[in-house]
This record gives sequence, structure tokens and C-alpha cells, in this order.
Amino acid sequence: MYVDPLLMQFPDGLNRDEYAIATYYVQTNRNAESVKYLTAVAVEQSSGTWTPVPGETHEVREKHLGRVVGIYEMPAYIGELPESVKERQFLVRIAFPIRNFGPRFSMMLTVFLGNISYMGKLKLMDLEFPESFLKEFKGPKFGVQGIRDLLGVQDRPLVNNMIKPCIGLDPKQTAELAYDVALGGVDIIKDDELTADPAHCPLIDRVKAVMKALKAADEEKGEKTIYTFNITDRIEKLRDNALRAIEAGANGLMVNTWTLGLDAVRMLADDPEINVPILSHTDLQGGLCVSDYSGVSIGLINAKLPRLAGMDMAIILSPYGKFPFSMDAFINTTYAMLSPWKNIKPMMPMPGGGTTQGHIEELINKFGKDVIIAAGGAVIGHPMGTVAGGKAFRQGIDAVMKGATLREACEDPANKELKGAIDAWGVYGEKNIFDLKK
Repeated sequence: MYVDPLLMQFPDGLNRDEYAIATYYVQTNRNAESVKYLTAVAVEQSSGTWTPVPGETHEVREKHLGRVVGIYEMPAYIGELPESVKERQFLVRIAFPIRNFGPRFSMMLTVFLGNISYMGKLKLMDLEFPESFLKEFKGPKFGVQGIRDLLGVQDRPLVNNMIKPCIGLDPKQTAELAYDVALGGVDIIKDDELTADPAHCPLIDRVKAVMKALKAADEEKGEKTIYTFNITDRIEKLRDNALRAIEAGANGLMVNTWTLGLDAVRMLADDPEINVPILSHTDLQGGLCVSDYSGVSIGLINAKLPRLAGMDMAIILSPYGKFPFSMDAFINTTYAMLSPWKNIKPMMPMPGGGTTQGHIEELINKFGKDVIIAAGGAVIGHPMGTVAGGKAFRQGIDAVMKGATLREACEDPANKELKGAIDAWGVYGEKNIFDLKK
């Protein structure tokens, strides 16, 4: 097997300003010459094809060929393979010239996971970009600190509620519900992902009704509330939806990021006239990342790429409720939203999907204050009513931030709303409400 010396290089032998490095997990049943198979990925996604063609000159390859900068087998066999080995597992790192795609997500993903997405057990795990490339992206306008500044809340986790039922409410009903949710002390309210601009609840009518209700609630509670309105639509209507919503009073927006596409949501985030925080929703992400062997890692899908596109906060499904999400994936993805990353601001994580007041202690212990605790039914379905659902979250957060446990906080008569929630749904680690419902 002959391998072109251009194809396999050390990462520190490259000009790192000119390359982005993609890391892949690959399983293959090719027990001989797996290196040939793995290096073919770099060729397929850059200058070449399965056979030499006249136009692929040395000059073209030198400028545009992907470079394999690491192949790591696990376990690291160096002798004869045991007969029991049917598939071999590799981490493969490939450096692609940035000139091949530029600062465009559509072409970036075409390079990193284009045709090779059909190659079976191959999964894109991570992407590393040089600082010069990251400077081409503005990232979140607001991010963690900007959202805190808008709300005037610096010293505790935030609380989010998603409007339920998911669809079917008209603008007046949505506004009435949002008023109660806000009055309970919820910081951020979001449209459900299924509600955007339906005939029974038009976007602009909803914005006007909800923002009027929130103004009244905020005056009564003495705090601010952000409502993120879902503006997801056909691409040519997206910017107009955003500007009309803001003109009607919206102080936050929401997009179903992956159904729209990263370049589309980046367009909104980069627009100077769209000066409100944007929430990224999880729709379609599972179809791209849930396979153990193919697709894209959850850290890229849910955190790193939406953050690079400029999303200020993002829903992340948690392992606490109704979705089969592992704890390790949850922790790693959350930190991918918060970790320092050159000029790209941190993005606020919003764990949801079955979260209750009983998860407050667990989330604060894991992530500290920089988390938005997101709940739908645990606010709106509280046994004592919607207002009580919000109050229960605030009572639990205040107590845990002062060093108390949720059980200890329930002993305080002033925290009757919290006690009602804990009596109904328990404390994380004691019982699983979804198991109890079976």
C-alpha cells in the first residue's frame, strides 16, 4: 500500500492557521490495511476520488488535500489480531484546509461529514478551529452575562418555563398563562417548539398579547421576564418574522436551529437590528446524533456549533426525565456551552425534558449558578396552580444557594409551594416520577 506523504502528517507539521481538525470515531471490519480505508476518508472529503483524475495535480493536492494527522486504534493492537475481533475501533483526526469551505456552516459540514456520512460506523466527534478562523464568527450577542444583565439577576440559576399545552392555545390564552408563569417568579418563558405562526395563534398577535401581560406581571412582582417567541419559518420569512416580533414588543426569540440550518440562525444572530437574545431549540438534533456509531456527536450538535452560530442559550435534554439521555453526554454537552472558547462567548444551558423542582439541588451541585432550569409541567401542572409552580422553583433555588437541602427547605412553612412540588414529584435520586407512572 502506497500512501502519499502529503496525506499523512503530524498536526504540528502543519500551519495551524490554515487547517481545521475533525475527529472521527470509526468502526471497520477490515482487518487488513485499515489505514488505507481511513486515509480514503480524507481524500474523499477534499481533493480526490477513488481513482486518480487528470485535474488532481500535485499543486491542487498541496493546497486542498485533507491531511490525516492521527490514527489511534482502541485497543491498540500491534501483533496479530485475536480471532474474536470482528470489528476494529479507531479515532481518526483529519486536518482540512479552511480554504476548502470558509466561514460557512453549509460548506463546513459538507466537508466534515458529506458523502462519508453514508460510510456506516463513522461518527464526527469534534472540530477544532484556529483562532484566526474563529474571529470570522461573532458568536452570541448576549450569552451568559448578557442575559443576566438584561434580567438584573447575577447570583443564582435562572428559571425557564415552556408554555403547555404544546399547541392549541390562542394569543389570549397564551398571554393569560404567561402572566401566571411570570408572576410565580419565572425568569424566561418560551413558546413550545410546535408553536410558531399557526393560524389559531398568529405570531404578532401572540407577541402583543403576551408582552402586555408580562408588563403587568413584571410591575406586580418587581422583576423582569424574557419571553422567547418562536419565529421558525421558511428562510425568506425568517428575518422579517424577527423584526416584526421585536417591533411588536418581543424581548427574546426562539429558533428550531437544525430544522432551519446553522447559516440561517447565524444570519439572525449577526444582524445588528435583532438585538434580543435568541434561544436554540433541540428539534431534529436527535436524528443527527443519537446513533452510537454514526452521525455527529451531541456536543457539536447541541452546543459547539449553535454557540458558534451565535445562539445565546440552548435547550439541552437531561437524563432526569422522559428522554434516554446519558449523564456523561449531558455533562459534557453542558460544559461545551460554558467553557472558555477564545472570542466566542459562553452560551447559557437550559436543561429540560421532565425537569422538576426536585432537580434543583442536583443541577446546582453540578453546574453552579450558570444554568437555566427549564420546566413545563412542573410549573404549569403544579398541584397548587401555575403561580405556585414558579414560586416553588424560586424557593428551592434560594434555599440551595444558601446551603440548605431541598428536604430542609420544605420544613420552612414559608416554602409551602416547594413542599407541594416535592410531595408530588420527589427529590432527584429518591424516586423517578416517570417510573412511578408506569
